[in-house]
Amino acid sequence: MALKIRLARLGAKKKPFYRLVVADSKAKRDGAFLDIVGFYDPNPDPFVLEVKPVLYREWLQKGATPTDTVKSLVKSRKALD
Repeated sequence: MALKIRLARLGAKKKPFYRLVVADSKAKRDGAFLDIVGFYDPNPDPFVLEVKPVLYREWLQKGATPTDTVKSLVKSRKALD
């Protein structure tokens, strides 16, 4: 079972809101997940990104790999500092 840290879409039409979740790589985008690691709201300017650093690092140590999008969001905001 390959684990990914990725975005799961929530919110209304034209007003997206995303959760950062840990899920099996074969699960659907908005399907079953193991844990919620944070959230991302692209609507305000600047966007809002909240990451639980303890959980994020814990899942990385367990072998979960972040998607390119999640990696760039976390890096751009330095959310783990």
